[in-house]
Amino acid sequence: MKIMRFSFLLIVFLFGSLNVNALNPIWGATGHRTIGEIAESYLKPKTKRKIAELLNGESLALVSTFGDDIKSDKKYDKFNSWHYINMPLDVKYEDSEKNPDGDVVSGILKCKEVLLDDASSKEDKVFYLKMLVHLIGDLHQPMHVGKSEDKGGNTIQVRWFHEGTNLHKLWDSGMINQYNMTYTELAKNANKISKEQLKYLQKGTVVDWANETQQQAIKVYASVKPGDKLGYRYMYDYFDLARNQLQVAGIRLAKTLNDLFA
Repeated sequence: MKIMRFSFLLIVFLFGSLNVNALNPIWGATGHRTIGEIAESYLKPKTKRKIAELLNGESLALVSTFGDDIKSDKKYDKFNSWHYINMPLDVKYEDSEKNPDGDVVSGILKCKEVLLDDASSKEDKVFYLKMLVHLIGDLHQPMHVGKSEDKGGNTIQVRWFHEGTNLHKLWDSGMINQYNMTYTELAKNANKISKEQLKYLQKGTVVDWANETQQQAIKVYASVKPGDKLGYRYMYDYFDLARNQLQVAGIRLAKTLNDLFA
């Protein structure tokens, strides 16, 4: 009986762990859709028309999860490494060792290249536009510019309101789900910013944005220790940072799309 009980518990543990990691989304659907919804409000009319033609009227919020949706199809496995960068926290992207399979920065640059190429087919443009919408979001999730040794916080186990999770998943969806707002509500309640602040946030290159997100990752790593029990106080201290990253990602997604299409 003891052996059977142990075997049962081991199976539950293994499959429980597998499910957590396999279903662990990047920013989560709500986060990505929030970014897409925010971006829509900053698009120029010409950009909106061209995107509507490519996406047959589908919104940025709707296509924003595309990069995660295709993970269920093995033919898209080559894009898996495009969702993140792993590098030491004291090394800038331009000085880091690059993944030969690509990363979120090189992925974004490839998407832009395809969209700017007049020889690209409409099918390719649609695919890479959807990927671009997703990847700009990923670029601004702090744990997607994390350390390789802990897989961007995936191996840092913590308790979140008495349930087991990891640091990566906490920032992907744990805090957002706890806040319990829809993506439209989150977008509608984004912070009001001035024209000067908008211009400041739109500055820089994709590499600059990656290095900036790395600075947020440093803060996130310093915010917890393995095994910490987190809850309302952590939400109070850090959810504003998560909301800010969603808003900045939306603004920069719109800037990127306007540069491509307007």
